[in-house]
Amino acid sequence: MDTPLRLEVIVASVRPERFAPVVADWFLRTLRAHDEFDTGVIDLADTPLPADLTEIPEVADYRARLAAADAFVAITSEYNHGYPASLKTAFDTAKHEWRAKPIGFVSYGGLSGGLRAVEQLRQVVAEIHMVSIRETVSFHQAKKQFDAAGETQDGAAIDAAARMLRQLSWWARTLRVARNVDPYPG
Repeated sequence: MDTPLRLEVIVASVRPERFAPVVADWFLRTLRAHDEFDTGVIDLADTPLPADLTEIPEVADYRARLAAADAFVAITSEYNHGYPASLKTAFDTAKHEWRAKPIGFVSYGGLSGGLRAVEQLRQVVAEIHMVSIRETVSFHQAKKQFDAAGETQDGAAIDAAARMLRQLSWWARTLRVARNVDPYPG
């Protein structure tokens, strides 16, 4: 299976004046150096998922994208020591499409850098049968970590991104083969 791994990057924040595009654009530029991934972006600000989880045509399209993916990265902020409600809705809108697939996290926020949100998300993704990548990219005091061009000199985040993507690639390849040889029983 030499085809590129389909990676969907989920941008979680939907707030009007969100910082998410800065972090997402940086991560996507970083990701371009990894040609093993065929990357798509699911920006939840532009993805109409009903909070009451009703079935609408856009939900079917969303689930089809998830089903076609080999791996995911969620770019999330931290609100009140937790993750955005839009991200929980995104997880709850699908079920089987997530199973036996890896997910990495890029978080940002104040002093914690979004790490409290990520720790809560690890519980959520375990429940929907995903594999959470141990390495996390985290931006503490995020607005101070990027220059006007959207670049960062945060060496810890740059290093973590490289390690996370190597781990994500390994898990995505391994689980894609496993799903094809022996479909996940969940």
